[in-house]
Amino acid sequence: MTAPLADSKKVLIVAGEASGDLHGGNLLRAAGVLCPHLEFFGVGGEGMKQAGCRLIFPSDELSVMGLVEVFSQLPRLLKRFHQLKNLLQGPMRPDLLILIDFPDFNLRLAKVAQRVGVPVLYYISPKVWAWRRGRARTIAARVDRLALIFPFEPEIYRPLGVVADYVGNPLLDEFVAAQSQGALLQRLAATDRPQLVGIFPGSRKSELRYIFPTLLETARLLHQRKPELKFLLPVAPSLPREFFQDKLRGTGLPIALVDENIYQVAATCDAILCVSGTVTLQIALVGTPLAIVYKVAPLSYAIGRRLIKIPYAGLPNIIAGKEIAREFIQGAATPANLTAELLRLLDDRAYAARLRQDLAAVKQAMGGPGCSARVAKMAAEMVAQ
Repeated sequence: MTAPLADSKKVLIVAGEASGDLHGGNLLRAAGVLCPHLEFFGVGGEGMKQAGCRLIFPSDELSVMGLVEVFSQLPRLLKRFHQLKNLLQGPMRPDLLILIDFPDFNLRLAKVAQRVGVPVLYYISPKVWAWRRGRARTIAARVDRLALIFPFEPEIYRPLGVVADYVGNPLLDEFVAAQSQGALLQRLAATDRPQLVGIFPGSRKSELRYIFPTLLETARLLHQRKPELKFLLPVAPSLPREFFQDKLRGTGLPIALVDENIYQVAATCDAILCVSGTVTLQIALVGTPLAIVYKVAPLSYAIGRRLIKIPYAGLPNIIAGKEIAREFIQGAATPANLTAELLRLLDDRAYAARLRQDLAAVKQAMGGPGCSARVAKMAAEMVAQ
């Protein structure tokens, strides 16, 4: 491990959405133990704030899903970009810039840092293996080191001359830490409890407009078919609880809003309906059978389907190399289709068991914990050079 420096070093860290805040928080906690001389400030959510990051502004000001939706938020995004640009160029510029995913914003910030001589550590590379593979050259040209979370990624960057290391997957750190937190499980795990279905709507405000009505109608159909069903809906820290309370008021559906960590909610459920994204991999670690839904603005989808070069939307399917959890994309994401799949997951024991086995294989392929500590050590090495 790099020896501690006599004076603290300033690290600007930028995470643009909830998953980045999650990984950033774990990184900050690891850094607090391994390299306490690093002082973090930047853009993140409640997780990073609680882990010791001094927030310049919250990450939910940057989080927008869909190409069309970005245009309506462009003035705010540009204002925040210039705020960070001025910070990098000013007299109080940081000793290191850590960027977490969020490529369209962060790669522009990396270019500014490169120009003014601030070293850049990119944690969680943009998914160039999914779309815009040529962007790997841009990344290699603008960052000093890459911390990669999928074992097949270093091969993409190796010919490009950038230091790119596989550090494991940060979700494994979080999963291990969450095992001792069982309050929800204890509260709901009565032997005579009804079947529980998880409704996981994601963490972006912009995607709720297109997805949540479908999820809610699916819950209504499921409750019609199986009146004894109960539902759990985990509320992401980046989303207002009042939004869900307003939507659920008057529906008569037995949907409980819960704040417990995602792993405990998933472990409590018998089946889960969730949006695509990081949450699908979190559920895979738990092993609860799931169905994946993806729905955005029609124009965003029309553009995206021409750009994306992989056949799957869910991370467990991408890692497995096949569709182990069924995906319902855009027009296929109807309440009728989703209801049929959830009923099969609940009632067909052999079908659910096969999916559990496939999810266990995905978890094994991801390796062991320690990712956050490895990235913290990288950061300490970079400021020491």
